[in-house]
Amino acid sequence: MPHFFINSEDVKDNKIVICDKENFTHIAKSLRIKAGEKLLLIDENQIQYETVVEEVTNKEITVNVENSYKSCRRLDFGLYLAQSSLRSDAQSIIVEKATELGAEGLYPLYTDNCALNRSVIEKKIPKWQRIMYEASKQCERAYVPKCYELTDLASVINLGYKVIAFCERCTDITLHEYCKQNPIQKGDKILVIIGPEGGFSEREFEFLRENNVAMLTLGDLILKAETAVVVALGNIIYEYNR
Repeated sequence: MPHFFINSEDVKDNKIVICDKENFTHIAKSLRIKAGEKLLLIDENQIQYETVVEEVTNKEITVNVENSYKSCRRLDFGLYLAQSSLRSDAQSIIVEKATELGAEGLYPLYTDNCALNRSVIEKKIPKWQRIMYEASKQCERAYVPKCYELTDLASVINLGYKVIAFCERCTDITLHEYCKQNPIQKGDKILVIIGPEGGFSEREFEFLRENNVAMLTLGDLILKAETAVVVALGNIIYEYNR
């Protein structure tokens, strides 16, 4: 069922009027939704509305609310990704998959071996935010995660999160072993750091060690960065639900 974000102010007397240009164009022009068809809508308070279209005019869509409830499509803990930005297609995949896996935010990370220069990353942030928005609609997310401004290791480890860095070839501690001693609790905020295709530099490894950042392995296989993101986030969710 098509899923769209709305404002709670649009909900009145069990009816919702959709008149913003983007949603109207997508629903009426692209999907060609007609009266009698169903839509899923969600507001900024994460209230989900199951609706039936009453009328479609040339300016707005009126729907009747059949059912409403708090959305359950979010994790019980905060999951954030700080990742050294890759080139176009690979980075788009990472942004999309992190959104699908429930990440609350993405911190584009500038590292010594980063594939992109700073100015390119900064220009791409609006595009990545748009990908998060579209992926959130497709996956019926309760909210749209945020793509933050470009940052670096020194800044990102001081944001108040529990920080985990996945670093191949320099550690043999697995996520499972780490979670035995440091279980993920409801309400925790976990920041996952993943480096560039070429890996972190020796300077950056030393920085992580000096700041007592947990450095974990995803196993003996060598993974591309976009694969490592999916595996890392998925394994963290699995460990939480064990």
